[in-house]
Amino acid sequence: MISTKEKQRLRKFIRELKSYRGRHTELVSVYVPAGYELIKVIQQLQQEQGTASNIKDARTRANVIDSLERMIRHLRLFKKTPDNGLAIFAGNASPVDNKIDIRVWTIEPPQPLKTRLYRCDQTFVTDLLEEMTEAKEIYGLIVMDRREATIGILRGTMIQTLNHMTSGVPGKQKAGGQCCHPQTLVNSGSLIEIRNVNIGDRIEGFNLMKNQVEDSFCLDKWTVKKDRHYVIRTADKKIITSKDHIFFVKNGSSIIEKPAENLSSKDFLIEKHCITKIESIELINEPIELVDIAVKNKNFFANGVLVHNSAQRFHRIREGLAKEFYKRISEVANKEFLGKKELKGVIVGGPGPTKEEFIEYLNNEIKKKIVAVKDITYTDEFGLHNLVELSQDTLAKEVVAEERKLLLDFFTTLAKNPDKIAYGYENAKKAFEYGAVDKLILVDTLDDKIIEEFEQLTEQTNCAFHIVSTDTQEGRQLKDLGGIGAILRFQIK
Repeated sequence: MISTKEKQRLRKFIRELKSYRGRHTELVSVYVPAGYELIKVIQQLQQEQGTASNIKDARTRANVIDSLERMIRHLRLFKKTPDNGLAIFAGNASPVDNKIDIRVWTIEPPQPLKTRLYRCDQTFVTDLLEEMTEAKEIYGLIVMDRREATIGILRGTMIQTLNHMTSGVPGKQKAGGQCCHPQTLVNSGSLIEIRNVNIGDRIEGFNLMKNQVEDSFCLDKWTVKKDRHYVIRTADKKIITSKDHIFFVKNGSSIIEKPAENLSSKDFLIEKHCITKIESIELINEPIELVDIAVKNKNFFANGVLVHNSAQRFHRIREGLAKEFYKRISEVANKEFLGKKELKGVIVGGPGPTKEEFIEYLNNEIKKKIVAVKDITYTDEFGLHNLVELSQDTLAKEVVAEERKLLLDFFTTLAKNPDKIAYGYENAKKAFEYGAVDKLILVDTLDDKIIEEFEQLTEQTNCAFHIVSTDTQEGRQLKDLGGIGAILRFQIK
């Protein structure tokens, strides 16, 4: 893995090479692979000198032959090929058309060269070096819940969003449904208001087959907005509900089901140990927000009266739509991740058990690549950044983690002990004058001259020198502070 500092130096080298352009095909580029003998390269260049003598344009001919000669001399200075190979360039660098300034540039790349190349052209060949500035390995990122999903990749320090999608799964607030007033009491070991019920809570209901009270539990819960509602009163109870909420009604020796809008004052409702007659039913044409729950045994006592839980149908609909959404997410993940040799791992994030449910829908090859599963709240682009932040343990050996740790140290010190921090050009220069700098951090978007200036200062004062990317949120924060930050050995005034 190439550090941001190495990338910065390589990019600077490439920018300089790309700033030159020959009159004709007179700029020479040579790549020597790792382990290749330099003497063979020198012999090839000597042969190319002979070939260059056939170039018709006298100036181009002279420039190419001179460039090859200087390149050969330079290569003779090496006792052997550097471990990662060698890239060497030569050509006329004069900005003035009628002057000649043949120069030689050479660099040992940060990664092993595998390609042998010789070329004369109007521009230097920099493609092989540019590839090294791009991270090879990537991590797949998936953040999701039942409503939304975002798929992206982490490449080096850069987080890229590939796809964002939403589902048709109804939210916890929707129109329709059978529901009760939020203050309706249910029995969950003790009487609590239905608005305070949580999924998984025990809820008391009734087993009609056994004719006995029986515990169930809450499967789902959501709120519902209604334009009107019913107020149903018995001798000692009041129930506020939607028109379609179904009640159990005693009808002779049997029990039938009726929605609230079809009840009458002749009906008898079922309580825990008795039946009770409806005294009045009132329709209120005012908007109201009600609460609906789904329970395992399909009924529960609301304010002591047994009511149906036909919301199970809505629960099943939501479950079905959620499964379809999981399939859609997995199809996109397959498209983006399968077959990518550079994919090092996959990280999945989401709230609660949703992410574990979704993982079962992923292709087995992607499942094998999962290196971390994290609890997160956000499932948009911010969620991708949050996922990477929470996965520092997994990414500990990656550059992004090293940079985040360094910048976190900087910003933590800035918050807790600001006298031990200097940021911005002038403040950092002052800190160097006092010899107070312990670690210097620069963003990679600074001008090359400024980077070189501070790099020289760090060499003179023996302090740590770091260049970080602005691909991360922390890097962008430092850029907003002037792009220069220093952690100090001691406080300065």
